Amino acid sequence: MDRSKLYDYSDGSRFKNKSAKEIFTEIAVNNVWQEEESVSGFGSALDQTKTIISEIPKVINKLNIKTIFDIPCGDFNWFKEIDLSNNIYIGGDIVQEIVHQNNQKYKSDNISFVDFNLIEDIPNKTDLIFCRDCLVHFSTKDILKALSNVKASKSKYLMMTTFNQEEKYNDIITGGWRTINFEKSPFNLPEPIMIVNENCTEKNGAFSDKSLGVWRIKDLVVK
Repeated sequence: MDRSKLYDYSDGSRFKNKSAKEIFTEIAVNNVWQEEESVSGFGSALDQTKTIISEIPKVINKLNIKTIFDIPCGDFNWFKEIDLSNNIYIGGDIVQEIVHQNNQKYKSDNISFVDFNLIEDIPNKTDLIFCRDCLVHFSTKDILKALSNVKASKSKYLMMTTFNQEEKYNDIITGGWRTINFEKSPFNLPEPIMIVNENCTEKNGAFSDKSLGVWRIKDLVVK
């Protein structure tokens, strides 16, 4: 099945000639995804994140993760359900309004939020860079920039969205969306050391292979 028929604004053409900050600010401020619960979209609603809310703490414990950089953190709608009392969590987002609101609502001794653009900025070194529902919105060029910045951070692990049954690849304009299997061309990442299937039910299960893969950042080769 050609899943591209199911995408919303799949090629990103409506965002042509805009910067990433302009694009994602427009999406958030105007609630482009039209999701009542979270401006980050349907995938950030609690009914679509039940599995990962349960499974991410297991990954954190198994890999002895202490510091987490979550980019993009969005409105922290579902990650706030995870017990982070033993972790230092920093959420980064390109939308300044979201960062400000998150700090007002959720900032604590171990939780904070910063303005961050993964296409342009190199993250500080952490145990885990968490990157859910991010690179699937980027053009190939911007994905490679983001992965290069992740690699340059010298952090330990990257946990990010991948669709491990996808065989096709389509480039888009940043701001669009499509499924990506990061083990396939043009990225050809190694097999993840861990993978968590999200049990995604969007579009009547059409994206049931949506998963979070975990890679050792030192093993990533970005071309």
